[in-house]
Amino acid sequence: MRPDWDYLRALADDEVRATLKRLPLALRRQARLLPVVCEPRPNDQLIADGYEPDLLGLFVGNTFGDEESGCADVPPQILLFLENLWEFAEGDEQVYRDEVRTTYLHELGHYLGLDEIGLEQRGLE
Repeated sequence: MRPDWDYLRALADDEVRATLKRLPLALRRQARLLPVVCEPRPNDQLIADGYEPDLLGLFVGNTFGDEESGCADVPPQILLFLENLWEFAEGDEQVYRDEVRTTYLHELGHYLGLDEIGLEQRGLE
């Protein structure tokens, strides 16, 4: 059964807000400046660029501290692919919320300059 978009979006927005509240104040201030864009799935261009169709999230743009370089085509932002997250969670609301939180923190880590090893060390793989 295909999930209702408004339902998925409301759950994701709620989880991102709750996650932001739990961040340390200095990090919370930076994270609040970073838009979170929700999409059902990666678009055709992302797939053509080599991303998997079942991608859960993606950070795009310059990392924190590099915003001034103006080299990126898009402003820094986190993309969450809600239908993929829902399928990953196999329709379980709590698993979905947990994965939204983990994916958001993972992509926030990329914004802050962490690589995959740094993210793995923090349990955000």
